[in-house]
Formats: sequence, structure tokens, C-alpha cells
Amino acid sequence: MKRYSLLLLLALAAPAHAERADRSKPVNLEADSVTLDDISKVSVYQGNVILSQGTLMLRADRVQVTQNAAGLDRIHATGRPVAFRQKLDNSEEFIEGFASRIEYNSGSSELELIGQAQLRRGTDELRGAQISYNANTEFYKVTGQVGTQKTGGRVRAVIRPKTPAAPVAPVTPPAAP
Repeated sequence: MKRYSLLLLLALAAPAHAERADRSKPVNLEADSVTLDDISKVSVYQGNVILSQGTLMLRADRVQVTQNAAGLDRIHATGRPVAFRQKLDNSEEFIEGFASRIEYNSGSSELELIGQAQLRRGTDELRGAQISYNANTEFYKVTGQVGTQKTGGRVRAVIRPKTPAAPVAPVTPPAAP
């Protein structure tokens, strides 16, 4: 998805990456209405917006898409909340994210989840006022809610123990006759 990698982003989970096969798939958008500006290459989708690309699914109230000569340039999605889900490469796991606003810059491969941001991968969870992710450097930054009593400017992470793999029984050679 490099240029469409809207939420390749959402590889937001540790060293695991979003489904790489999604990159070569078309981006599909559905909404109650759309306005298109061919001169500025900006389209605005409103009302029950669904953006999909392979295993990636994004749901929002409003999505603004900006294109450049290479294709998709920026995505700005808002909702109550904006939600996305995408399968991780070489895994049956999915990553899910929720925020009041999601912004993605294809050129820099940077993703921002803003406003009650939350990421889930399997049973692990990350929460804060804002979650930033750079897909090129695989670097995350989570910021807490500043100046509110509710979160006290803190972030929250829940890392649950992984179920250990079942032990493999040793193979015993057949007894000699």
C-alpha cells in the first residue's frame, strides 16, 4: 500500500506488518454522498463511509482523500469514532484502531490517531489522546490527555501473557528388534 497504504499504518503493532498483499489491491470507497474537485484532486465522502483495500477496512462519518500524480496522497477521516481493522502479515491476527480522527500521509508513511486513540492487536491494547506511527521507521509515540482529571495526562498499555505453545513430545525411535 505504500501510496495507498492508508493504514498500512496500521501495522501499528510492533514489528508485525499489515497485510502486504493489500498494497496492490484497489481502494474502494462507499458513502451516502461524495463531492469531487478534479482541479485540486480532493474528494470528500460523507455518511457511513467505508474504505476498503484487501483486508483493510475503515469506517468513518467523513473521509477526505487528496490525490497527487502518484495516486493517493493523504487521507483525513473523522467519526464517532473512526474505526479500522487490518490483517497482519504471516499471521491470523488483526490490528484494530479507534479514534475521533485518523490522518494518513502516504508520502511520509505517517499515521496519526487523534482523540481517544486506541489500538488493539490480539489481546494487547494501547490507549492515549494521540497515537503516532511511522511505517518507515516502525516508531510509535503515544501522548496522554493533557490537563484532564479523567486520564491525568497518562497513556495506558495492556500486554497480556501469551499462551505458551504446547510442548512437543519427543520423538522416540522404534525399539530395535
